Amino acid sequence: MRVIYLCQHFPPETGAPQIRVYEVSKELLRRGHQIEVVTAFPHHPHGVIPENYRGKFYMLEEWDGIPVHRSWIYPSPKGTFWKRLASYFSFTFSSFFALLKAKPTDVIICNSPPLFLGLTGYLGAKVKKAKFVFNVADIWPESAVKLGLVTNKSFIKMAEKLENFLYKKSWKIASATQGIKDYMIDHGKKSEDVFLLPNGVDTEFFQPLPKNIELLDKLNLTNKKVFTYGGNLGYAQGLDSLLYTAEIVKDSNPDIHFLIVGDGPEREKLHKIKEELNLTNVTFYGAVPLEEMPTIFSITDFSIVPLRNIELFKGARPSKIFPAISTGTPVLYCGAGESASILEEHQCGRIAPPENPVETAKIIQQLHELDPSEYQLMCQNGRRLAQKEYSWSKVVDDLVNAIKQ
Repeated sequence: MRVIYLCQHFPPETGAPQIRVYEVSKELLRRGHQIEVVTAFPHHPHGVIPENYRGKFYMLEEWDGIPVHRSWIYPSPKGTFWKRLASYFSFTFSSFFALLKAKPTDVIICNSPPLFLGLTGYLGAKVKKAKFVFNVADIWPESAVKLGLVTNKSFIKMAEKLENFLYKKSWKIASATQGIKDYMIDHGKKSEDVFLLPNGVDTEFFQPLPKNIELLDKLNLTNKKVFTYGGNLGYAQGLDSLLYTAEIVKDSNPDIHFLIVGDGPEREKLHKIKEELNLTNVTFYGAVPLEEMPTIFSITDFSIVPLRNIELFKGARPSKIFPAISTGTPVLYCGAGESASILEEHQCGRIAPPENPVETAKIIQQLHELDPSEYQLMCQNGRRLAQKEYSWSKVVDDLVNAIKQ
């Protein structure tokens, strides 16, 4: 089978979309399929294109044996909505040239968001006489509207028309969650034309490890019960609520410590809150390479995955869940809906209401007092679930079967 993956983000950038495309492509290549990636020059999250990629409109390189076609993008990390839109459209147009440089293909899988890239995927599939698979990880523009990121009514109407057009014209839709799959079927797509392509995890890389004593000493976390958040410090995560939770347990449970690993647009705001509340039980560790995350999990007792209290997020499956459970780390999920059901059903985590510091503090105190045998059972359940349902091998099995049907 010949496949082109069209996406705005790819390594060396880090993040869930980048990892998913890389891992799926690597697994397809391993199985003997022809796979090429068409993507932008690296620019996320700081909006700076690395020096070795600057001054170019197009280049072809190999990434772990995967042919990667890169094309120009106007980077805009913290600009206005219209600047971000200009960034999206710059790659939407330049990527068509890169797509033409790729080999003939049977299938073009196009990532959304950004929604507009679907135009390139659709037209590219026409030119290459290929099937167009629209990989939807976020319902756009609905999600942007509910988060208050888009308010222009004319633009919203135009984006909704484009959204419906692309859903209609796609041969099949790959949805990141069951909620997105249900949404597509509710909007007229046949159930056999929608399949799940969820976030997954490299279960060989993310394995349970002994506690890293050196790192515990470095962070002064020896004999602490460590609750770790690892990922983007963004608005959607509602990490300010986590800091208010830390304030509640600071005096009553001094051996509970919160480790926050990552970087993002909310970093300065969060550091300011920490200072204002004098949170001696919170450590900001900054961003780390993916290769260091198994070590981070080794010193973590519970992984915290929080979200804002927004109805839209009830259908979310945050990618942060899967590396945690794969390392045998139970998850404290501050949210509701699909992910909460998965964790509860398989007994590998606990659920707290989103953006509710008081109730979250109560759950954290309960986890702090958890019986060791019950804790070990949660660890084992998570590892078992990751291997059975969310390994990249299983995800690619489902992808190949859906395309071949």
